[in-house]
Amino acid sequence: MAQAPIQFDRASGALEGANLWERTAALALVTGSKISSHFSHMGYIACANLLAKTLPRRNIAIKLNPDAVFEFPYGDGYWSKLLNRSYNYEDELELLFADSIDVDYTLLDCGANYGYWSVLVSSRPFGSHKAIAIEPSGQNYPKLANNARVNGNRFETMKCAIGAARGTARLSGTKHEAFSIAGDPSAGGEEVPVIALDNLIDDGKIAASGKYLIKLDVEGVEIEAIKGGARLLQADSVIMCEEHGSDRSHAVSRYILEQTPLKLIVFDPRSNRMETVTELSILDRIKVSTHVGYNVFGTASAFWQERINALNAKTARRMQ
Repeated sequence: MAQAPIQFDRASGALEGANLWERTAALALVTGSKISSHFSHMGYIACANLLAKTLPRRNIAIKLNPDAVFEFPYGDGYWSKLLNRSYNYEDELELLFADSIDVDYTLLDCGANYGYWSVLVSSRPFGSHKAIAIEPSGQNYPKLANNARVNGNRFETMKCAIGAARGTARLSGTKHEAFSIAGDPSAGGEEVPVIALDNLIDDGKIAASGKYLIKLDVEGVEIEAIKGGARLLQADSVIMCEEHGSDRSHAVSRYILEQTPLKLIVFDPRSNRMETVTELSILDRIKVSTHVGYNVFGTASAFWQERINALNAKTARRMQ
C-alpha cells in the first residue's frame, strides 16, 4: 500500500508527515530554488532529480490555496520549486487567471502535465471555472487523473495529444515536462491519439460560442495546434503558448503575428504590462534565458482585448 503523501501548505510553510531525511531534503530543495532563481533556475531540475533518487517513493501534496491541492512525486525536479514559497510559477498566466475570476470561461489545459493550472483555475479563489485537462503521456496521465481525484473530480481529463487534425502520433522524450510528438517517429516512445482543438467542438465537449482560455504547452507542435483550432480561435478565446528561450527566430510568435488573424500579446516585465506586439524584436529583449519558456498570448476577441486593456489600467493604478 502506498504511503500517504507528505503535506505542504504554501501559505503557512507547514510541512507535515515527513521524516527527518525528507525534511532535510525539503530544506535543500528550497535553498536550491532560492539560489538558482538568480539565474533562471539553471541546473535546479538536474540537482533535484538526483536528490529524489535518495528519497522514499511517495507523493507530496502541496496546498496551493484553501481549495487547491497539487500532488506530485516528492523531489520531482520540475515541480519541487513550489516548496520555495517566494517562487511563482508562470506568473504572467496567473495574472490573467486571477483577473478573470468573474468571467464565465472554460480552461482548455493542453499538455496539462500533472494538471497544475486545472487544479488552480477550478478552485474557488480563482472562480471555480470549468477546465478540461488534456495530456497524452502514459507516464503523466495517471498523475493528472490523481490530481483530478484529490480535488473532487471537478475538472475533466482527456488522454490525447493536440495537433492539426485527428490521428495518431509517437510521443517521446526523457523529461516528463518535455514529452513531445514533434520528434522523429522512429525515436521510440508511445503511440498516442491526436485531436485538433476544433474537434472538441465537433465532439460536443465545448460550445463554439463560449469563452475560453487555452493553455498550449505542447512542446514543438504549437503551430499545428493553432492550425487545428481555427474555428475556436475565432470565438472569445485566448491562446497562451510557450515560446522557448532558445528559439531566437520566435517561430510561434512569428506564426501568430504573420499567419493568423490573432493579435499577439506578451507580458513585458519592464513595463509590467501586457503589450500588443507589432515587432518581434521586443521578444529579443524579453527572452533573456535560453533554457526556459516564455508565454505569449494570441486573441482575436474584442472581449478579451478589452479585459487585457483593463488589466493594464489596474496594474498602472496600483503602481502609482
